[in-house]
Amino acid sequence: MAEEFSMDGMLDMYLFENEQLLEQLQEMVLEQKDADCFDEDSINEIFRTMHTIKGSSGIMMFDNITAVSHKLEDVFYYLRESHPENVPHVDLVEHVLRVEDFISSEMEKIRNGGTPDGDSAGIIADLDGFLEMIKNGGTQEGKEAPPENVHVEPKQFYIAPVATSASRFYKIYIHFFPETEMANVHAYKAVYALKEVAEDLLYSPEDIISDSESAEVIAKEGFRILLQAQSTEEEIRKIIGVGYDIEKVDIYECKAEEFLQGFDFGDDDDMLHIDLESSVEAIEARAENAEKGKAEEEKPAKPVKPAIAPGDFVIKSREPGKQKKLAKDKPKTEKASFIGVNVSKMDQLMELIGELVISESVVLQSSDLKVPGLNLDNFNKAAAQLAKISTDLQNVIMSMRMVPLTNTFQKMNRIVFDVSRKLGKDIEFFMVGEQTEVDKNIIEHISDPLMHLVRNAVDHGIETNEERAESGKPDKGKVILSARTEAGKVWISVEDNGKGLDRNKILEKARKQGLLDDGKPDSAYTDKEVYQFITLPGFSTNEEVTEYSGRGVGMDVVVQNIQAIGGTLDIESSPGFGSIMSLKIPLTLAIIDGIVMETGTSSFVMETGVIKEFIRVKEDMMIHEPNGEEYIMIRGECYPVLRLGKWYGLTEYQESVEDGVMLILEVEDKKICLLVDKLIGEQEIVVKPIPSYIKKVKGISGCTQLGDGSIALILDAGGLVE
Repeated sequence: MAEEFSMDGMLDMYLFENEQLLEQLQEMVLEQKDADCFDEDSINEIFRTMHTIKGSSGIMMFDNITAVSHKLEDVFYYLRESHPENVPHVDLVEHVLRVEDFISSEMEKIRNGGTPDGDSAGIIADLDGFLEMIKNGGTQEGKEAPPENVHVEPKQFYIAPVATSASRFYKIYIHFFPETEMANVHAYKAVYALKEVAEDLLYSPEDIISDSESAEVIAKEGFRILLQAQSTEEEIRKIIGVGYDIEKVDIYECKAEEFLQGFDFGDDDDMLHIDLESSVEAIEARAENAEKGKAEEEKPAKPVKPAIAPGDFVIKSREPGKQKKLAKDKPKTEKASFIGVNVSKMDQLMELIGELVISESVVLQSSDLKVPGLNLDNFNKAAAQLAKISTDLQNVIMSMRMVPLTNTFQKMNRIVFDVSRKLGKDIEFFMVGEQTEVDKNIIEHISDPLMHLVRNAVDHGIETNEERAESGKPDKGKVILSARTEAGKVWISVEDNGKGLDRNKILEKARKQGLLDDGKPDSAYTDKEVYQFITLPGFSTNEEVTEYSGRGVGMDVVVQNIQAIGGTLDIESSPGFGSIMSLKIPLTLAIIDGIVMETGTSSFVMETGVIKEFIRVKEDMMIHEPNGEEYIMIRGECYPVLRLGKWYGLTEYQESVEDGVMLILEVEDKKICLLVDKLIGEQEIVVKPIPSYIKKVKGISGCTQLGDGSIALILDAGGLVE
């Protein structure tokens, strides 16, 4: 007896597939939001997307999602069939995005274990009104409207035959990609879609819902359907065409007598079992042998050659010494194979690789290897091979975790569209470098900060259309979201061509809040220092707080989120011309190359990328200020000096600069000299977070375990330089 069908697996598949469809839908719509209308391909694609979501939601009995997706499908069915003119494009875009938002929110409820109970009546009513409006204004006189796109909810798995003179009969054979999971669910989606046009419908295997083992049979042998309908082959292919799950669909029209024979899709059915690797002679020989076998029981009949659909195949001309081959007109391209993996498993694998790196360090730095006179040639060779495999393994898992910023950037595109429409501002949005790849965990940390920065740029950065006209600026505002990689870091910037930041206004607000140093003139503050005030909690120069927040309202949260992953926020502004907010973040949080050093009895690690130089210095190069600050002159340039032992109040550290080592650190345009006792060496570092029960210390971003088992603190160069 078959095991009970797993609804959990079916639900996971439903959420995964529809989430992908909605992302593609939003990207397509936003790309054409500034056009005059959707092109024909986009209309067909949106129609198919809604049709698919409607079908799968119907299977899962999510009635409100089914209803709203069917109503939007109605709209695009009319657009596809009637090609009306004077369709308000921006309104149509808003309707599509509103439906996408509704379905996404309902799916989020399902994902969190809730019930999709959102009220779709308002959206459906608005879509009905929109459809009626374009029907009245878009259909030309004398042109008949297309038949209504009626969705009939099937009541049972089998539809009784109602044959008419217009009925046509088909044998359908669906092949799924080998990597398609839960092929029985995909097969049922095809059946569910065909029931809208079917007069009679049978399929094999029959128990695709009640028996989960049928998935393996379908994936291996394919899925067979007998269909009686008044549709053409082209119309059927529109319903169950080749897609990301279906590799091939064979549709053969047959006579009623053949239809009644049932699922005779066996080896004698030449149409369904053409061997593409065999020669034409071999195929013909098999056909003749089959006919000879039949002739022993029946009257002799003329051998029948296999039927090949016109235009599907061509016979390649025979070359000397070579066999003729049956080949497709177009060469079959290699298809990439993908498999969905739970993110938690990826995180677990990453942690195991981190432990492997630590174990490798323990082995290679073992004190047992330092015994004089040992011959370690063979060990060193094996260790080098192990290190190579370990590094390759890290690179592979890192690449698996890296995802492009495309989806994140598209969400920002949506925000610009929504906010600019509500505020009545004419704004263009540009994306640069959206294919830049970042660790998935990094993306989760930067989505909210980016959203806030983009909203600020649209709401408070860019002026109203009237203000731009008065100042002689271009009619349209502009927001540019860009990304690039540099030295193991990712730079993501939000640039606008608005009014920029008002330095004097920020200074005035800072003075009221007591943030300025007594006796320090305003001119002594650099622009960057002034602009950093807006990142402090509760700091805002806006007299009113809108629903999209003002500059400074929540900017402290933006900075905290960025600093939590070792990133920084840089602010540039030109009054009257715009602002640039730049995020500098690491590519990944997992494993870094670092320099291990010691000060006193403590070990520290510094990321290799921020260290520009190691240098030994003399005491006479030091400059001591009365207030206790120290500087050093190196090649005519003056650097501030930070003694690591003194900074953290350590004991037994080297007081003399001549006994220690200076590290010249550079973060953005700031430089500092860090004095440590000695360097241990370079090592791959597995970043571990500092436990929550330990108070956060400035200049410390994490910890790691060294090869000898000791714990080293990871220094944050940005925190030391500030």
